[in-house]
Amino acid sequence: MDVRLTQALKSYGATKTDIKPEATDGLNAFSGAAQDFADTLAKTEQIAEQAMVGKADPHALVEALANTQLAVETAVTVRDRVVEAYQEILRMPV
Repeated sequence: MDVRLTQALKSYGATKTDIKPEATDGLNAFSGAAQDFADTLAKTEQIAEQAMVGKADPHALVEALANTQLAVETAVTVRDRVVEAYQEILRMPV
């Protein structure tokens, strides 16, 4: 599935309700995105464990898995763009 970077970031950002206003420069935004990614994975893992023992609603599990899928697709898209940019820099004449 081809996911455009801006669409993926907008979709992922729309699922987050606690966006930090201090994450305006590049480094803070990247570290904030990485932390959000880790939090999303941890939350999904916790909900999955609860669902296995019957303590979580199956709907909550499906929603958490969808959020995780979106987060992983976004991370893969960003990684691909970074690798592509790095390769482009390597091809530049010195």
